[in-house]
Amino acid sequence: MRGVHRACWVRRASWVRRVRRVREGLRAYRLIAAMWIRSTMAYRASFAMTTLGSFLATVLDFVTILLMFSRVDTLGGYRLPEVAFLYGLAATAFGLADLALGSMERLGRRVRDGTLDTLLVRPAPVLAQVAADRFALRRLGRVAQGAAVLGYALSALDIAWTPLKAALIPLTLLSGGLIFGAVFVAGAAFQFVAQDASEVQNSFTYGGQTLLQYPPTVFAKELVRGVTFVLPLAFVDWLPALYVLGRPYPLDLPSWLAFAPPLVAAGCCAAAGLAWRAGLRSYRSTGS
Repeated sequence: MRGVHRACWVRRASWVRRVRRVREGLRAYRLIAAMWIRSTMAYRASFAMTTLGSFLATVLDFVTILLMFSRVDTLGGYRLPEVAFLYGLAATAFGLADLALGSMERLGRRVRDGTLDTLLVRPAPVLAQVAADRFALRRLGRVAQGAAVLGYALSALDIAWTPLKAALIPLTLLSGGLIFGAVFVAGAAFQFVAQDASEVQNSFTYGGQTLLQYPPTVFAKELVRGVTFVLPLAFVDWLPALYVLGRPYPLDLPSWLAFAPPLVAAGCCAAAGLAWRAGLRSYRSTGS
């Protein structure tokens, strides 16, 4: 019995340490991000202009879709409001992840020039420091643009709303943001090895967002399978969005998978956490 009690106590102590570590990381992230926000708001006119610039730059993505529909009535069997719905979900979820973790793509530069060493000696989790470094509040422009397109789509679509469908919208946005966030962290972990792999990371983050803006019916089934079962970006918006729209998924998957994004997001975050720990342990200082 003593052995059982001791094992339970060890597991409980380990769990408490992990929770405490997460709380420390969130506190460090909040403090560092707040510092950068105060720095940004010291120049309010500059902040307003850069945020507006971010908004207008992302508007061009949707203008491309509008130009397509000026020549065709449907794209892959989907009308403009339906594509706008996919676009809005993907853009808003990605915008939230980019706002919180967009700084992760600069990790490779820190590894190359040795400035990561300064983060290692500070009494705060490295992940929180890297994620909050140079926190760019101007990225709210991307979130606002995605939310605006989503609002247009919801007003233009004739959806038979149910409580489940209504609850699925915020759940999808939150889960999609976490999935994209996990991709940001996993991509940063890869930079510990590759060091100059920010473009590889961008191909899965920015590239993944662009992919999800269009209906899955315009892509080959092999690609759809890849972003469903290998890198589960389809759970960011395709699966829940098609459930809300009442459309079948190209792979004939069960409809209950539309409610799986929170579970997928949790699994992606856990896998990204393991990848980050492995990458951080493999880091060797430049010696400079």
